[in-house]
Amino acid sequence: QVQLVESGGGLVQAGGSLRLSCAASGSYSRLSAMGWYRQAPGKQLESVATITRGGSMNYADPVKGRFTISRDNAKDTVYLQMNSLKPEDTAVYYCTARTVVNGRDYWGQGTQVTVSS
Repeated sequence: QVQLVESGGGLVQAGGSLRLSCAASGSYSRLSAMGWYRQAPGKQLESVATITRGGSMNYADPVKGRFTISRDNAKDTVYLQMNSLKPEDTAVYYCTARTVVNGRDYWGQGTQVTVSS
């Protein structure tokens, strides 16, 4: 079992920045891919960014050049630095992590990010 706890969400004006953090804990050996998804009101869940254990990153087109994903394998923590935020970035952001041993995906409870215009 993996528990994921997100933090760092909040209200920010357009053009501002926020940094999300997600710490994993529980009974597991190692985590492979970690990432962030988001769901805006009335819209489908979408991938924002993912990062492998080795540090390979992938970004959704709407956030490229503005968001940066990183991770600390020693702390089993993933981060999302969000710059130049836009009102359309408003959503609940969810952290995900996959275990190496069985490839199962785990999800955090979500953190609200609201960008005002």
